[in-house]
Amino acid sequence: MPESAVFIRTPTDRDLRQDALLAVVMLIGGVISAALSSIAGVYGDEQAPLWWALLVVAGISAPLIVRRRYPAQVAVVIAIVMFISVTLRVPELYAVNIAVFVALYTVGAWMNDRRRAFLVRAGIILGMFIWLIIVMYRDAIDEAGEADVAAGFLSPYVAFMMIQLLVNVLYFGGAYYFGERSWHAAAQRFALEQRTRELEAARELAAAQAVTLDRVRIARELHDVVAHHVSVMGVQAGAARLVIDRDPDEAKRMLAGVEEASREAIGDFRQLLETLREPGDGGPDESSSVGIADIEQLARASRDAGLPTDFTVIGDPVPVPSTVEVNLYRIAQEALTNARRHAGSGASADVRLRWTSDAVELEIVNSGRTVGVLRPGLGQLGMRERALASGGEIELQPRPQGGFRVRVSVPTQAPSPRRATVPTAHARSEGVAR
Repeated sequence: MPESAVFIRTPTDRDLRQDALLAVVMLIGGVISAALSSIAGVYGDEQAPLWWALLVVAGISAPLIVRRRYPAQVAVVIAIVMFISVTLRVPELYAVNIAVFVALYTVGAWMNDRRRAFLVRAGIILGMFIWLIIVMYRDAIDEAGEADVAAGFLSPYVAFMMIQLLVNVLYFGGAYYFGERSWHAAAQRFALEQRTRELEAARELAAAQAVTLDRVRIARELHDVVAHHVSVMGVQAGAARLVIDRDPDEAKRMLAGVEEASREAIGDFRQLLETLREPGDGGPDESSSVGIADIEQLARASRDAGLPTDFTVIGDPVPVPSTVEVNLYRIAQEALTNARRHAGSGASADVRLRWTSDAVELEIVNSGRTVGVLRPGLGQLGMRERALASGGEIELQPRPQGGFRVRVSVPTQAPSPRRATVPTAHARSEGVAR
């Protein structure tokens, strides 16, 4: 899995257009609010001129255009404008309060530096409360002589101040809370989208690997079927050509073997094609009808094709998965095919099937010409893949006295298939290729 990306919230063009629209709405609403507040005389005789209110409205509206790009700076500017506005008794309260709320919310929702976002909001909120307490204390001193202030702790003036404190707590707390909620919701959405992308990439990779493995299995099966049957037909046809004049009966027997091998090849091809056309996740190997019991027939066919081949079973057979049976059969088939092709005249082969308490071992040894440098080909690659797919191990090595030895051992206790390496290019062989 790729490393998770860091969540960075960046405004889109649509977000920026919405910010510009919000600034325009705030400007219009602030002008209307300032005009009505001025007419209503919210500050009485101490009220500042109306044109000051228009400046305040412009001061809180313009920064909103870039609130998502520069949330901290916008919040500080709007907070300062609010402080000046209330201190100078500017007749506009509502648009300013809304702008401060939006600015604090934006810091929490859009500022990527979370530590700085906390410090900016905490600084503004703390400053506002200190300023509010100072104003309340100043007003209390100014009106200390009035009866409603001196009436006690629960006097109308004190009750009004407590309401002011409570409203400000809810006001600033709401801006902080909803900003945090927006940030975490966006972070969760980002994580979900990233996970979805990762799962989609993994699914595509798995599908590509499945296709590749299917192609490898099909190619391996085709190679085994073609190599074996064509090899048998070629050897028997060549032998029949050599003896047809002096021993017609023997030539007929060999040609009958060619005919039988061609029928078997057509049957194997038909079975393979039917498997490919059928839906399901089974590969060609799983659908094959051959198994360990057919290895003896392989040895007999090899003997009939001109390579003296002995077959020996040691131990008592135990049930193994059908895939293992197919793979062992194909390994024996490929090994005998290579022996007929490369061992030379006068060679012989020996096939041994050993059953132990925890494994089945197949060994094919042939005599013949000495192999100098072993150059692996598709046949060896297919045998290794089949052994690994069965959870076993395989040895492919020339014999010092001449010939070649193939030995594969597969556990019989529910082996775990190993991952075979899928080649990126066809193996090329020079000289002796098996």
